[in-house]
Amino acid sequence: MLIDTSSEKLFLPENLPAKLKKAGEKIFSGERITFEEGVMLFEEGELPFLSALANFVREKKNGNFVYFNRNFHIEPTNYCVFDCKFCSYSRFLRERGDSEAWEMTEEEIYKIVKSYIGKPVTEVHIVGGVHPKMGLQYFANIIKNIKTILPGIHVKAFTAVELEYMCRKAKLSFKEGLKILKDHGQDSLPGGGAEIFDEKLRNEICADKCSTNEWLEIHETAHGLGMASNATMLYGHIENYHHRVDHLERLRQLQDKTGGFNTFIPLKFRNKDNQMSNLREVSVIEDLKNYAVSRIYLDNFNHIKSYWPMIGRDTAQMSLDFGVDDIDGTIDDSTKIYSMAGAEDQNPALSTQQLVELIKGAGRHPVERDTLYNIVNDFGEAEINF
Repeated sequence: MLIDTSSEKLFLPENLPAKLKKAGEKIFSGERITFEEGVMLFEEGELPFLSALANFVREKKNGNFVYFNRNFHIEPTNYCVFDCKFCSYSRFLRERGDSEAWEMTEEEIYKIVKSYIGKPVTEVHIVGGVHPKMGLQYFANIIKNIKTILPGIHVKAFTAVELEYMCRKAKLSFKEGLKILKDHGQDSLPGGGAEIFDEKLRNEICADKCSTNEWLEIHETAHGLGMASNATMLYGHIENYHHRVDHLERLRQLQDKTGGFNTFIPLKFRNKDNQMSNLREVSVIEDLKNYAVSRIYLDNFNHIKSYWPMIGRDTAQMSLDFGVDDIDGTIDDSTKIYSMAGAEDQNPALSTQQLVELIKGAGRHPVERDTLYNIVNDFGEAEINF
């Protein structure tokens, strides 16, 4: 360990380059690092050094807690009007008959929701392709009916990409559209669709979807309405470290302004069955480095999440030593977005007991949360009845 947090003393190797030592001292003292220092940590920081600094930050914020929740996903369709080069999930409407395409009816959606009556789930996560016939009012009514079936459920729904299209089709401002959804029961927003904020790269990998400014405006608007949200970054494709830090910087600035982000979730590019399959996926070492620098740079975000269905259970467990304090939820095998892209877990379901054991296996303290990080159950005791 380079940092002994119990004695609150900073121990850095004597041969550490001066600029890395300076950055480490700033992090330990709670000072904000600069853009240039963020890039430097990516380029020159060795993994044990980054782990120690990121772990120091996460333990200052969250102690030894690792959060998870009991949730399920609804993905109404994977038909999509947009053509993202990295996407393995979506299908064009003209591809009707594709064995991996679907378009759920309202009855099918409600059947899924009803299957959770009496179960201790706290959140439903609704995202999918952007379907031209599934508009804002359609989804507003679905949310209202979901809340009738499960009155206590937290509805986290629709990426900024989906919301931009819904509002544009309905000829409503983002504020007007979000207010309608909120009035029908939507509680918060997921963080998807951020991809990478650099406009040039965005034009190369997802030119026809919402812009960087629109993504940021939608989340800022939601925060102004009292709707919290998450944030993501797609990494490991054609971006470089400067692009990643630029992305983090824009999120940090918006969080300074609104304080409305719950958590940041780095999402690893997967190369199965998409238009960027020629690219090699980055290593686990790069995954861990990315978690660590994200934790260090986003000093105003309370939580960093490793999404275990995307990176696999083993890497998610390792990430808990690199700044991560959240590994998402039980999922119940109810998402296909990442399994279709070749994610490590092709059957993304973990029981509460499995999640607790995974967290304890890393020497951490498992805590079940709700969407807003209120503690629901503390599983840190030795004897647990599931």
